[in-house]
Amino acid sequence: PGRPVGSGPGAGPDAARPGPGGGLSDDTAILTPQRPAPPGAGNPDNVSGNTVTSGIPVVPGGRNEPFRGAPGDGPLPHTPPKLPEPVSAPPASSAKPAKKKGRKKLPLLVGGLVVVAGVTYGAGLLMNRSDVPKGTTVLGVDIGGGTRDDAVEKLDKALGARAAKPLKLTVGGDTVSLKPDQAGLQLDTQATASDAATSDYNPVSVIGSLFGQKRVVEPVMPVDEEKLHAALEDAAGGAGSVTEGTIKFESGKAVPVYGKAGKGIDVAKSTEAVQAAYRAQVETGTATGVNVPTTTKEPTVSKAEVDRMMKEFAEPAMSDRVTVQTDPAHSIPLSPEKSLWKFLRVTAVDGKLVDKPDLNALKELYGQTFDGVLITRANGDKTPVTPQDVYGAMRQALKSKTDRVAVIDTNPS
Repeated sequence: PGRPVGSGPGAGPDAARPGPGGGLSDDTAILTPQRPAPPGAGNPDNVSGNTVTSGIPVVPGGRNEPFRGAPGDGPLPHTPPKLPEPVSAPPASSAKPAKKKGRKKLPLLVGGLVVVAGVTYGAGLLMNRSDVPKGTTVLGVDIGGGTRDDAVEKLDKALGARAAKPLKLTVGGDTVSLKPDQAGLQLDTQATASDAATSDYNPVSVIGSLFGQKRVVEPVMPVDEEKLHAALEDAAGGAGSVTEGTIKFESGKAVPVYGKAGKGIDVAKSTEAVQAAYRAQVETGTATGVNVPTTTKEPTVSKAEVDRMMKEFAEPAMSDRVTVQTDPAHSIPLSPEKSLWKFLRVTAVDGKLVDKPDLNALKELYGQTFDGVLITRANGDKTPVTPQDVYGAMRQALKSKTDRVAVIDTNPS
């Protein structure tokens, strides 16, 4: 009794240490734990006069603390926690600002190019306000920078003589000429100039015209194929062409003409070759010979067809004279020897022979025979007798060997 607590024998090493608050001069609790004083340092307690730490009791450490030292060890020095080293940014992140900077420059560059292109396009439109844009060419002839009429004049001056120059054709070894105007070939300078005068708002063309770029316009060269085919057939006539079956009328008789096979032009291939040669001649001014393709052709009118027409029409027509009249006072006889053979003709249509008179020759033959005679037409009009009226009335009489009088009906209604 009277021995301080923890001072007896057997007391552990911790017994010499005063308990919490054991050395305090008042009974105010310690707010925060205090670092133990080293041995011999006097009063180990922190007086609660400090308001920051007042009222918090000191909690003694247990014997089983995980980091408690061996018995008898002094207090462990305070080691502040080691903070992690700052991680340096990866190199890629340092390149990001430069990339963003490049992205900002790209829109500016594109915008600048658009502005420049727009200004250039506008300048091209302002400087190219003529009917025919500058730099427009047709077959190598520059017709740009003026009006449509100016373009026509330039084309006629440069290409007119070339377009009218005859072509040289070689048919079956023979050389013949083919005049363009007679063969349905032409250079239409009016239509060509109209096409060239069409405004071209294509930015490439407008801007290109500022730098001398050419605008090529195709010439308008229409072809009358029917006329060209006929001209080619005529051109091949003296080159061993095929002979068609027909009937010739001579004084007092009809003569059959049977067809013969021969060389004829290949119309399709010849047309293409002639058109190409004509364009080349207009473009270059040089007339090059055109080798017109030919082929072996048979006559379209057979011998049997000629014989049929001889029997049904030609022979009866030339068998005797025919009298044509509107009345006995207006009448005229036409004989095979002096009249009929002068206007009777046949022609081939799709391989068949049909009669096709020479109406002008017929009118000369009857002369003034029907002067003053009027025919009442279907619409009520009264008109003079025509060659068609005369031949229409006598056609049936020509086919008959017995009834050789033809009467023109003046009032068919």
